[in-house]
Amino acid sequence: MSEENSHLDALQDIRRMMQRSTRFISLSGLSGIAAGVCALVGAWFAYDWIHEYYVGYGQAGYTNAAFDRLKFSLLILAAVVLATSLVSAFYFTWRKADKDKLPLWDHTARNLALNMAIPLVTGGLFILAMLQYDEWKFVAPACLIFYGLALVNGSKYTLSEIRYLGLLEIALGLLNTQFIGYGLYFWAVGFGVLHIIYGFAMWWKYERNPAAANVR
Repeated sequence: MSEENSHLDALQDIRRMMQRSTRFISLSGLSGIAAGVCALVGAWFAYDWIHEYYVGYGQAGYTNAAFDRLKFSLLILAAVVLATSLVSAFYFTWRKADKDKLPLWDHTARNLALNMAIPLVTGGLFILAMLQYDEWKFVAPACLIFYGLALVNGSKYTLSEIRYLGLLEIALGLLNTQFIGYGLYFWAVGFGVLHIIYGFAMWWKYERNPAAANVR
């Protein structure tokens, strides 16, 4: 019986080594939670600023200057949220890789980054083009859809659960196209709530009990 168990352990070790050579498994669930919290905080500030703008709009009427200030503030806020999320993702991923004694930047990490970057850069340029022509209505849906496509495209190089998160982001973005006036709420759910749920699930599955951290 012990000999059979040793064979099973050897097979599991081989399987883990093969998975590590083809997939980047150092993504931390805590990075997802941190990104979700950053997104919700950003959404709260955005909601407050948009509400303040419409209160002023009702009192003093529409002015180009006020709208330009709002757009500039929202763009700066989006940049801060993105930067904070990236820094937290890097920190928690680095910490997990260091704990597991795995390289942070290898060929699997490069494949993951490249396959996610293609949809992300394409979506970013598309959104900037929309902003150039003051087409704000579909910015939130486009963010969700292109981000979801990036997750699906990169999922074959990391934890398989990333694919399901990506599909949910795409579905949420498509649904948002039918409820244009609620873009901020969809954005908060997609980048905030879903990230927190996903991050906690990944932490519970792979990090709470390190022995169970096998890619499936």
